[in-house]
Amino acid sequence: MPAFTDLGLCPDLLKAIEEQGYTEPTPIQAQAIPLVLEGRDLMGAAQTGTGKTAGFVLPILQRLLHHANTSMSPARHPVRALILTPTRELAVQVEESVRLYGKHVPLRATVVYGGVPMDPQTQALRRGVEILVATPGRLLDHVQQKILHFPQVEFFVLDEADRMLDMGFMPDVRRIIGLLPKKRQNLLFSATFSEEIRKLADSFLQNPVMVEVARRNSVAEAITHIAIPVARERKRELLAYLVQDRGWNQVLVFCATRLGANRLSYQLNKDGVHATAIHGDKTQSEREVALEEFKSGRVRVLVATDVAARGLDIEALPRVVNFDLPGAAEDYVHRIGRTGRAGATGEAVALVSPDEHERLEAIEAMIKFKIPRELVPGFEPDSRVVSSMIGAPDRGRHGRSSGRGSLDGGRDEGRPRSGGRDGGGRERADRAQRGGRGVGADRGESRDRGGRAYTPSPRASVPADPIFSAPYQPSAPPAERSAGDAPALVSRGPKRQVAALLGGLPKLK
Repeated sequence: MPAFTDLGLCPDLLKAIEEQGYTEPTPIQAQAIPLVLEGRDLMGAAQTGTGKTAGFVLPILQRLLHHANTSMSPARHPVRALILTPTRELAVQVEESVRLYGKHVPLRATVVYGGVPMDPQTQALRRGVEILVATPGRLLDHVQQKILHFPQVEFFVLDEADRMLDMGFMPDVRRIIGLLPKKRQNLLFSATFSEEIRKLADSFLQNPVMVEVARRNSVAEAITHIAIPVARERKRELLAYLVQDRGWNQVLVFCATRLGANRLSYQLNKDGVHATAIHGDKTQSEREVALEEFKSGRVRVLVATDVAARGLDIEALPRVVNFDLPGAAEDYVHRIGRTGRAGATGEAVALVSPDEHERLEAIEAMIKFKIPRELVPGFEPDSRVVSSMIGAPDRGRHGRSSGRGSLDGGRDEGRPRSGGRDGGGRERADRAQRGGRGVGADRGESRDRGGRAYTPSPRASVPADPIFSAPYQPSAPPAERSAGDAPALVSRGPKRQVAALLGGLPKLK
């Protein structure tokens, strides 16, 4: 693996890299940086968390060095590099990387995104910036206000292109591309590349070079995967138990909906686990406060929707929990990509209810290995479905088998729960010890619909009514009945007049 000094970067950039503590480039950086420096269009695919942001930020800074100046005139600082990201969090992260790596280079950078007032962004844009990081919607807002023009853009970067597609940003992206000069260098970076993304790339990339350091939809080697079967209604209770019992101090939890994230955060706080939620309904300031509290350790659990699945860069995050499995298997890769970054180890825990079993199988088919199952004592799902949810664990490099409550920990899958219908063996033995007769001694054994044997409980002896044991006697025909045998009519009092349906009561004469 080459060093950063072998990639042709200038001393100012190398100094900034060294100050961040990096000595060797990641595979995506080692391959992408020389190609971008050559001026080639690029499609870069790498696992989430492998440093692809630096893979395009560093060479862009290098190639813009001849434009660097300290002039105060906005005309000397036009937008020369435009970086589009799908989410606010990712935009902030990319702009921060530009500032860190370009701290010794007189190039200006700023970020614009929705959810906050436009005025501070407008003022920064009017002062002039060479590198602009933006989300599509807010960027078009500034274009409509005649604040932004792109006649001198030399670099266009589309980051997390597949997420752009998922979030419905492609019409905005195509409109923005139409505003850019025809002559420019285009870079497309993403954790995954679908066929739709490749078609988009063909529409504006010129003879691109494909850099793919890992197979599509792959996950980091340093992440340990665990799937815990549990009934849906007990997921929250199990999560609180795991956080407290196992001493989890920093946990990123993903929910399917915003309402679910709010509810889970509220319930965890009631259980004594300090938690907060982050999702699209939160204002930008609320999201920033939540992230800062989580990073600093003041909040133990951060509950998020997929809006936070991309772009969150939390140093040495130890654990990600999928409270709800994602509907799209690819989103599993992006969610767990928040842990195990930059060579660090991490753990991905999935709480799987019976109705999510097919989603788990789809995830396993995509990542091409079976995730080990772990049964947590006291939280096992119904014995009738647990056998279908668990199976032989894959002891591959991506997972581990846990001796505590796991499949090979000695737990009997067929052991019925106490109080269940299948607990006949233990219950019959208890009755025998209390003085009851042996099973089937007098009455024999019956079987239920599932073929399981059970013994009917004894009933108190009740005298039988003779009417049920006497032989059938037909009644005498009506003609043969004597007058004395006729049943006496029971007087029911004077007849009451009843109104006819439409005619009403008859008139009295």
